[in-house]
Amino acid sequence: MRSSPLEAAHEAAGATFTDFAGYRMPVRYSSDLAEHHAVRSAAGVFDLSHMAEVGVTGPDAVAFLDHALAGSFGAMTVGRAKYSLLLGEDGGILDDLVVYRTEEHVFLVVANASNRQVAVDALTARAAGFDVVVSDDSDTTALVAIQGPAAAGTLDALVVADRLQPETPLDELRYYRVLHALFDGAEVLVARTGYTGEDGFEIYSDPSVAGTIWDALLETGADRGVVPAGLAARDTLRLEAGMPLYGHELGTDVRPAQAGLGRVVATSGSFVGDSGVEPAPGARVLIGLVTEGRRAPRAGYDVVLDGEVVGTVTSGALSPTLGHPVAMAFVDPAALDAVSSGERVLHIDVRGTAIPSTVTPFPFYRRPALRQPESS
Repeated sequence: MRSSPLEAAHEAAGATFTDFAGYRMPVRYSSDLAEHHAVRSAAGVFDLSHMAEVGVTGPDAVAFLDHALAGSFGAMTVGRAKYSLLLGEDGGILDDLVVYRTEEHVFLVVANASNRQVAVDALTARAAGFDVVVSDDSDTTALVAIQGPAAAGTLDALVVADRLQPETPLDELRYYRVLHALFDGAEVLVARTGYTGEDGFEIYSDPSVAGTIWDALLETGADRGVVPAGLAARDTLRLEAGMPLYGHELGTDVRPAQAGLGRVVATSGSFVGDSGVEPAPGARVLIGLVTEGRRAPRAGYDVVLDGEVVGTVTSGALSPTLGHPVAMAFVDPAALDAVSSGERVLHIDVRGTAIPSTVTPFPFYRRPALRQPESS
């Protein structure tokens, strides 16, 4: 099992660990609920060093990414980020990614930890014929994130203290943007991205610097209510924000449009998987469901209409912020048509009890000032 460069800091903070994608990662420090609420009201600091980072460098970088991923990167200027998809030849989703353009011919592709080898192998194979170098930089890159309303103020305080030195003013860094900076003299990347539905930043650094960044964020943010947060809180936060998770809402058997990600796919040009990107007629689509009470739907529970199974829950929880259960589920389009008039109701089979549910658009929770990720 791999270890994060911050493992000693997690142990000192009393973290409970779990095996996640082959890494020993902190699942919680105090409680899932407390850490979730801290992110919504103040900020949480996350260790995301298990994520996979792939470098793409060379004069053909844009043409290569246009071919390798289901997006268009020509209009993407230096300092911007883009949410994208890595598709298989048949159009199924191999992974969802965030791509940063850090220099004219330099991109950083961030993949899910569980799909590191899949992403590296696919991108390396697809680089044939392009003047680019694809490098797996995961082991030489650490990632610390701070998410929540107090995130900007915490980083501002570090700028004032001259510990964080961004190349351009931090308050000019808009959502889904990235800039170069120095942290105590070490080179880092600071991105205004995240996976919680809150404003926040992700800091990419050499592993040797990660501990310094981690300690500085927690020490500087302590008076603001900033706390360490684990993977359990991250999961309920992303669910409230309606963000899909690979292995739950996304997979090789899912086409982008089924998961509401048709906007991510380029409408012109050719890319790997373009011929199979359209879902089959009648394929199930991802929807949001809200139920009353306290009994939360879980992944694998059936969605039922008039006693017939018409879908499956992929993620579900009692929302800490909203106070009622929320779920994501793949459901037959015909069933959605049947309930659109309001005369028929979808139910979720929660351990033998049919719980009425309401179809609800994503996200379940939205921070009003936060823009959605740019996809094109």
